[in-house]
Amino acid sequence: MDRVASRIAVFAVLPLLAMPACAGDTTASAPITVSWREKPPYYYTEDGVDKGFMLAYGKEVFAAAGIDARFVREPQKRIWTNFDQRKPNYCSLAWYRLPEREAIAQFSIPVYTDPPHTVLASPAAAAKVQAHASLAALLADPELTLGLVDGVSYGADLDERIAKAGNQVMRRTVSTTNMIQMLAANRFHYMLADRNDWGHMRTHYKEMGAVLQHDVPDMPGGLKRYFLCSRAVPPSVIERLNQAIRTLPKPAPP
Repeated sequence: MDRVASRIAVFAVLPLLAMPACAGDTTASAPITVSWREKPPYYYTEDGVDKGFMLAYGKEVFAAAGIDARFVREPQKRIWTNFDQRKPNYCSLAWYRLPEREAIAQFSIPVYTDPPHTVLASPAAAAKVQAHASLAALLADPELTLGLVDGVSYGADLDERIAKAGNQVMRRTVSTTNMIQMLAANRFHYMLADRNDWGHMRTHYKEMGAVLQHDVPDMPGGLKRYFLCSRAVPPSVIERLNQAIRTLPKPAPP
């Protein structure tokens, strides 16, 4: 079945998915705030318009599940503070599943699997980075500075390797876009990047032409992403989201 036909089939069953929650589930019928952070091409704002393939998919899923949702952009640290404080009627798009997150949030079934990360090197450090044939060798070099977006996870495997790295580390509380721009300006030597993020950046910013992409054989595989809801949200909301996720075609990056 092609994508158009599959979506026609989906909308044919939307009335079934949009059935109201049971009478005793009063919280589930209240509007849900669904947060997202700036991370193109997943979700982002361009010329005042909210865009992104995952944002569009998230809106489809909540609509198909019959859940009244209000989508808002928030900084990633605020999102996790809201989960930690058990904010009622609160969900977010679309995160890795980690043990510390399971303690404060409910997870949907998987909605997307990332491609493996890649290594990006600054123009000034391209030769030094390219001289290392593996991620292990890169992380062990004390003369290299690794740039990290503070407050995010690169996945449990990479997080553990980074914690043990011999590099100097520069952490900044910025978006991934800003971090790659800092790399292009030679503020640090290299970083680990989502391939979708990098694909968007290099087609939208001419200064990215000087940044080197360096693939290594020991990079972990891509991780699954999930929709999350606060522990204060009734489990029935997750069940309705899961039903919609199973029915709708999976999202595809541009």
